[in-house]
Amino acid sequence: MRIPLSPQPPAHWPKRALGLITALLLAVGMSQALADEQVFGWVEKATLEPWGVEVKAKLDSGALTSSLDARDIERFEKDGEEWVRFDLELEDEASGETFSKSMELPLYRDMRVRGAGGRDERLVVLMKVCMGDTVYEEQFGLRNREEMHYPLLLGRRTIGHLGVLDVRETFLNAPQCDEDSPLVAHEPDED
Repeated sequence: MRIPLSPQPPAHWPKRALGLITALLLAVGMSQALADEQVFGWVEKATLEPWGVEVKAKLDSGALTSSLDARDIERFEKDGEEWVRFDLELEDEASGETFSKSMELPLYRDMRVRGAGGRDERLVVLMKVCMGDTVYEEQFGLRNREEMHYPLLLGRRTIGHLGVLDVRETFLNAPQCDEDSPLVAHEPDED
């Protein structure tokens, strides 16, 4: 029997077998790609940098932009630019102590949010968060999340940089960043 050298399978192969072979090859390729990616659960611990305060973070693929618990949020002008003043009051998961910090950061953008509770406008700033062993500079919409279980919500913009989200798991990667950790800088093109 002569084996054809063309990429076409022999005519007598059933289409079902070809579909199974194709699916198997795709699965093997995807498994290798996933093996190279870091996997995160739907809830992880993260640290806000540069302070290293550890908080619980919910990875929410239903949200586009990340959100951070902030109080007394106000917009103001500084040197002709728009800035945001706000207070952080977070429980440090590692120590159990309350972390309080008054912040002033440049306003990155305004964000309009529509949800079950109606429409809301939020101010967005750039901040750094450690996930696993990497620091990510990301957009954070500021909102009073005092009534929420998680003070930090990471949306798809951030999740897309992390790796793979496994919605069946929690706490797969403890934050382990230091001054030598790689930094993934925010890319404005992704807005």
